[in-house]
Amino acid sequence: MDSQKFDSLFDLTGRTAIVTGGTRGIGRAIAEGLICAGANVVVASRKADACEETETHLNVLAAGAAKGGRALGVPTHMGDVDALNALVGVTVAKFGGVDIVVNNAATGLAMPIGEFTPEAWDKQFEVNLRGPMFLIQAALPYLEQSEHASVINVISAGAFLAGPQVSMYAAAKAALMSFTRSFASGLAKKNIRVNALAPGTVDTDMVRANSPEAQASMAAASPMKRAAHPDEMVGPALLLASDAGSFITGQCILADGGMVPH
Repeated sequence: MDSQKFDSLFDLTGRTAIVTGGTRGIGRAIAEGLICAGANVVVASRKADACEETETHLNVLAAGAAKGGRALGVPTHMGDVDALNALVGVTVAKFGGVDIVVNNAATGLAMPIGEFTPEAWDKQFEVNLRGPMFLIQAALPYLEQSEHASVINVISAGAFLAGPQVSMYAAAKAALMSFTRSFASGLAKKNIRVNALAPGTVDTDMVRANSPEAQASMAAASPMKRAAHPDEMVGPALLLASDAGSFITGQCILADGGMVPH
């Protein structure tokens, strides 16, 4: 290791990333980190106005970072496979390829055991599981061409814990972890790394949608006794996205304040 190689560990200049759910919370923070590291970043979410605002914001950050990265916002619904194919197509048309996929978009719809509905079930598994898998599949021909291909599936510490009120969400995230390991094994020969990032309680809109009492309980669930700031997910994500994590695949980084016991 020399200083030049060290300086390049987290440098994403010239690479292109897709970040779903990239207009707020953890996704937006990760998009900001990627753009500051020099990547071109395509953020996707359902709302066109949020995509437009985030695109402008990220391009201002990119100008300040002066590494040549650019941003693009693309309205996309994770439950629509055709929309995912279109997202990849727009990305390739704009930036020439795909090097990094961050599957962050999710729905946290809660439904107690015994009160499931088929509609809620479909929504949970379409957005939290089917969408990420089909986005990877759509991007696969371009990831295969990349010399630095990395997929990051944002799951949840809840995938490893009992959660009676959020069992469908936790199950979808646990399944996404299983697919992460399988894809990592299957794609290693193509030099595509696939990993997961499992946040604990993070101060996001999803968490703030709960009652104050529930938020306090969620924040106190880890030994650190607090919620994380979304920016605290950027470091782990950059490790997995960059050459700093070049020998890491099929793994899960638990950025959860110690919530999940080992």
